[in-house]
Amino acid sequence: MKLAFQLAWRFLSSAKRQTLIIVLGISVGVSVQVFIGSLISGLQNSLVDSTIGSSAHITVISNDANNKLMDNYSLTIDELKNFSDDITVVSPVVDLGGTLKKDLLEKEILFRGFNLTEANQIYNFDLKLTEGSRLPESPYEIILGVTLGNEDQLDLTIGDTIDITILGVDHTLTVVGFFDFNVAIINRTWGIGTLDTLQDIIGSDRVTAIELQIKEVFEAETIALSLDSILESDDLKTSNWMAENQELLSGLQGQSISSLMIQVFVIISVVLGISSTLAITVMQKSKQIGILKAMGILDKDASKVFLFEGFILGIFGAIGGVLLGLGLSYSFTTFALGPDGEPVVPLFIDPGFIILSAAIALFASTFAALIPAIKSSKLTVIEVIRNA
Repeated sequence: MKLAFQLAWRFLSSAKRQTLIIVLGISVGVSVQVFIGSLISGLQNSLVDSTIGSSAHITVISNDANNKLMDNYSLTIDELKNFSDDITVVSPVVDLGGTLKKDLLEKEILFRGFNLTEANQIYNFDLKLTEGSRLPESPYEIILGVTLGNEDQLDLTIGDTIDITILGVDHTLTVVGFFDFNVAIINRTWGIGTLDTLQDIIGSDRVTAIELQIKEVFEAETIALSLDSILESDDLKTSNWMAENQELLSGLQGQSISSLMIQVFVIISVVLGISSTLAITVMQKSKQIGILKAMGILDKDASKVFLFEGFILGIFGAIGGVLLGLGLSYSFTTFALGPDGEPVVPLFIDPGFIILSAAIALFASTFAALIPAIKSSKLTVIEVIRNA
């Protein structure tokens, strides 16, 4: 074993230029894997975060078409919290459609009442408030989307009062701030208050939905199906982001498949390149192999020489490829910037994926040496003399 390794190292050292070219080839292949994989992962994480990062992953609602209000929701909340550790946030909400009125202007609004401490873990309201704004604290306080409050001719400022008609009854609200979700429909239609305010308006301590966030967003459909089975007896059902965003999921799946195909073809090209180069090396070193066999080296040790060559090449190629791939990824996020100065695709480094890419390169390099190794083991002293 030791002799085979020493011979492999000596063969590689005696052809430094050829060895360097092979290592560079492996490095480029691994760097493409790392770069493409990191790029796609960063893009997917960015898309998922921008679409559902600040929204409910699963929503529990009434299954009764004639009664959308949920009774005894506190018991349901306890049941949800005890269901699984995968559920990280449970937040009740009351949603009511209404009409904001100022002078002769009227604007349709979705007035949403939350337990803001819990809901803030989902929506990050505190990070979306504009300067000078604060979250509602007292009854009949409201924050509005910046578009609704400032650009739809309502011309509201913090501290203004405004009337809202809900279920045919007028209520007076105090504006305590504005928020910007960077989503036009939300900024134009949402108003946010406390859960107590909305429950006082409907004259009941019931809610219209319970919103959940989970640890692994792509487990939403599986968890939702499990919840449906235990909530059915309470005449409740769930909806989840995966069922409502099929186009996004198809796009993410297409990106993953494209990334996988690119990486597979890169691996194949690396294997073919190493295999053909080492096969030529067998021919080049046939005299040395013949001499070694004449001196008593076993066939299996002769084959191990080329397996060790593939292994050594894989180690250096994997290290070089990982460093080059990380450098490409960092450069891309440094120079490919959007109008806001942020990277078009955020840098995402997954240590597990990096280790996997390096391991695949190492395995592929060793595997590529199998054919040359078999060929060298079958090489006989007589054949070497005959071809000399």
